[in-house]
Amino acid sequence: MTGDEIAQLSYLALLGTAVAGWFFMQNRQSVSKLSQQAVIWGLIFVGVIASYGLWSDISERTLMQQSYKSDTGEIRVPVSKDGHYYLTLLVNGIPVRFAVDTGASEVVLTRKDAKRIGLNPESLNYMNAAHTANGIVYSAPVRLKTVTLGPITDTNLRAEVNAGEMRDSLLGMTYLSRFENLSFNRGFLVLKR
Repeated sequence: MTGDEIAQLSYLALLGTAVAGWFFMQNRQSVSKLSQQAVIWGLIFVGVIASYGLWSDISERTLMQQSYKSDTGEIRVPVSKDGHYYLTLLVNGIPVRFAVDTGASEVVLTRKDAKRIGLNPESLNYMNAAHTANGIVYSAPVRLKTVTLGPITDTNLRAEVNAGEMRDSLLGMTYLSRFENLSFNRGFLVLKR
């Protein structure tokens, strides 16, 4: 155990002792009531400790993130619970979450993400029409100054801002085709340049 872990355990033990002492003092007249409350608080205390101990495992599984392997030059992205792959890229220095979409020919930003990276969605010219499964949608052409994924930075990337509502920005083939290898391997999207 590290010094921090010992200090945390000591703090929890001291807190548990203080709570137990308070209960004994408050309920010294009624032993059965005291026992019942002690068991309840003991279970609550054990539950909190168990939750704290398991949190790193739970958060690691539910918040799996993309990773960069410097020895192979690969960027590995785990599949999410909904079966899609999501990548967070720095666009003009701002983190933007993208749904990876190999069926999309362009990088398409939501209006909200466009605004976050410094574009004004209200002043854009939504002149491009695209035929999608949901019908015709209109978008405005833009240029992204910088797009960074791990150690890779691209400049002056062509993209579109969607005129309609979208849940996530889409990472289409104008960006994905810049990689020499794009593969799916055991629940991971693997990108390599």
